[in-house]
Amino acid sequence: MELLIRRLGKEGRAVSNEKTKKIWLNPRRKTTLFIAVGIFILLGICLWGVFMDTTLYAPNYDLKRLAPSLEHPFGTDNLGRDMFYRTICGLSLSIKIGLMAAFLSSVIALILGSMSAIFGGWIDDAVNFCVDLCMGVPHLVLLLLISIAVGGGANGVIFGVVCTHWPGLTRIVRAEVMQIRSTQYVQVARKMGKSRLHIAMQHIVPHVFPQYIVGLVLLFPHAILHEAGVTFLGYGLSLDTPAVGIILSESMKYLATGMWWLGFFPGIALLLVVHLFNSIGDYMKILVDPQSSRE
Repeated sequence: MELLIRRLGKEGRAVSNEKTKKIWLNPRRKTTLFIAVGIFILLGICLWGVFMDTTLYAPNYDLKRLAPSLEHPFGTDNLGRDMFYRTICGLSLSIKIGLMAAFLSSVIALILGSMSAIFGGWIDDAVNFCVDLCMGVPHLVLLLLISIAVGGGANGVIFGVVCTHWPGLTRIVRAEVMQIRSTQYVQVARKMGKSRLHIAMQHIVPHVFPQYIVGLVLLFPHAILHEAGVTFLGYGLSLDTPAVGIILSESMKYLATGMWWLGFFPGIALLLVVHLFNSIGDYMKILVDPQSSRE
């Protein structure tokens, strides 16, 4: 009898431990953990590049054209600069520019999308016309034209990305606001005599904000890639800046000589950062989805 009680007790503890593990490793916690780890990695790269000693990737002619090794994981270039530290510095710069440009572009999208859906009429027509106009021109061509018109450099790239990345998010915000506008509590607020501005700030914007955050995060990889693309083509940051676009542009001159690592590792690092941003945005979309919150 005692053996039976002990066995039942062990089985009960095992079942309770399994339930505890399932509760702890539920999908929402896994998703939140992945988002936190991803943000920590990106923040670490950004801060590492900001506070990095410039002597780590300074020219050293005694170390020219070295292949990847344990001492120099990404090898060295034609001037003896360590490509690992130079790539980290370039990724940090791309993340900072991408964050700034995407944030400003998303604010424009939030304002225009909300105004278009709330006020309607000629404001809605004007916003839709601007969205169609921007989306009708090839994205990279419009970005290049704006960057050149502003004068290039970091300001030109940021201004170009801000002016070209808001239309898609504007449509999403407009659709969300129009859906919320037809709900009962908004109709009741209107009948109570509340102003459109009060309804927008108290009832509409708080419900649209989660979708806005997801759209903002998904704008980051586009901004980073377009910054690198414009710089790669020679219309972005100056040549003395350790940016990923400049690193990839310079590597084209030496690929034929067998220095494959100059373009391979920085390109892979840029793709990994962009993919990490995309993954964070996708997982945040899962958290925002009401069906996932009930699981």
